[in-house]
Amino acid sequence: MKPKYKRVLLKLSGESLAGNATHGIDFDTVLKICEPIKKCADMGVQIAIVVGGGNFWRGRSSGQMDRTRADHMGMLATTINALGVADALEQLGMQVRVQTAIAMQQIAEPYIRNRAVRHLEKGRVVVFGCGTGNPFFSTDTAAALRAAEIDADIIMKATMVDGVYDSDPKKNPNAVKYDSLSFMEVLNKNLQVMDSTAASLCKDNKIPILVFSINEPENILKAVCGEPIGTIVEEDS
Repeated sequence: MKPKYKRVLLKLSGESLAGNATHGIDFDTVLKICEPIKKCADMGVQIAIVVGGGNFWRGRSSGQMDRTRADHMGMLATTINALGVADALEQLGMQVRVQTAIAMQQIAEPYIRNRAVRHLEKGRVVVFGCGTGNPFFSTDTAAALRAAEIDADIIMKATMVDGVYDSDPKKNPNAVKYDSLSFMEVLNKNLQVMDSTAASLCKDNKIPILVFSINEPENILKAVCGEPIGTIVEEDS
């Protein structure tokens, strides 16, 4: 197998780290996700990772709390996940750096774009925590922003479903899966690939998005090698 991409931004949802549980981190699951990441890195692919925090906390579903404070709590949840992913990668023998958009120097490096790129060039995996560091922005938007900043070739969004559908496949057994989409189709049809802010950012910066299932972690390796899995979203031809 030969990699199709040189530098990728992998977006991992918090839920994917919980395994069969509905909450927290299942470390065996995290290790299984990290094994194909190591295979990609061993092939020379530069890998940055943005993690969500939904396995611990979701700011937008916090009820009566102040939204800004709830989002700050969500950013801390992503840091827990970033440290868990980093630990699993290190146990597999990889060099990893965690960078957070909110300064917490005893735990992680602050996010500095040039330093992140230098780590990638040296073969280290960089895990980004705390989203964008700002409330009202999702970790999908953080993935789009970081991908643009580090000049990633593609965003690979590993989800709990195997691609993008015209409706929720869990609720509609007749939902139709798309193999490819344009950004305008995603925005016009309001498809739940990413939130509209993230999709617009990718569109403006011509960064393709590949959505695929993380239920089979080896899909990460297949995606990096350009195998036809999931749904690809790219600039209109």
